Amino acid sequence: MRTSSVAHELGVRAHGLAHPPEAPCACEPPRVLADRPDGTVVRSGPVVAKAHAADADREALAARLALAAAPQLTGILLPPLRTPDARGASDALGTTTRPITLWPYGDPVDPADPDAAPWAAAAVLLARLHRAVPPSPLPPMRGPAKAARAVARMCAALPGDGDVLPVQAAWRALPAWARGEAAPPTARAGFLCHGDLHLGQLVRHPAPDGPWLLIDVDDAGRGDPAWDLARPAAWYAAGVLPPEDWMLFLDAYRNAKGPAVPAEGDPWPQLDVPARALTVQTAAVALVKCAAEGREPDEMEQSMIESCARIATFPPELTAGPAS
Repeated sequence: MRTSSVAHELGVRAHGLAHPPEAPCACEPPRVLADRPDGTVVRSGPVVAKAHAADADREALAARLALAAAPQLTGILLPPLRTPDARGASDALGTTTRPITLWPYGDPVDPADPDAAPWAAAAVLLARLHRAVPPSPLPPMRGPAKAARAVARMCAALPGDGDVLPVQAAWRALPAWARGEAAPPTARAGFLCHGDLHLGQLVRHPAPDGPWLLIDVDDAGRGDPAWDLARPAAWYAAGVLPPEDWMLFLDAYRNAKGPAVPAEGDPWPQLDVPARALTVQTAAVALVKCAAEGREPDEMEQSMIESCARIATFPPELTAGPAS
């Protein structure tokens, strides 16, 4: 990966925090974990530095940082680092206007070992998050807005492409709140949500044997908690996630008294709309990525694209009220 100037400066800053001048070391140089306009992430030893998007809402980002540091979220969200020279969302890279945040490093899920995927731990963390009292003020959860952005990028990148049509049709069939055009039903709008749950959002901290924690609060806020269950639900519905993993996740969430679905019975009246929206988002991202890389969709990507063609043929169910 070619390192951008932002990634280089982030590395310098993370390395300086992790290894002060009075304690020189012969450790590895900073490593770029991601380098995109909407998120550049660099690790230096125990410190991870992230440059957020240049157009990030500073006030909302500050509120989300406060959320991650809130005492009632201890053991659920990884808290940011607090140091005298790190001012969180108010701190910006000298060569850019991108705000930065600093975090402790945690060991991520091993993508090479799917059998060790912590589905139950993820579900319990979500249930605890959803039951927590949201600090006030807190912005809306950004999941629907993120899905809408993915669809807009697909339409702009692939005008007239035939594969886009079923994805667009599935998107148009969703209610306005799931497209980020309105608030969700009032009874389901006030829960504390992560907004972008997938296995890449879990780390063990302290590494390597600490408890699992949720990371990346960029999309966190108040909203419908079913959105946080929607990606694994969509994968299960598309045949990507094995039924045993889905049931492990769902049962763990219910046993932890998560409010997104009823404690027993059919969970799909609550999950149907969010799962469809995540199916569309995943398919849209896949089509743009495949076009940029000049390749055909892989098996998982193709499954999500084909799922859009199926779900576009019948209207989604209305979401029910909050589970008791």
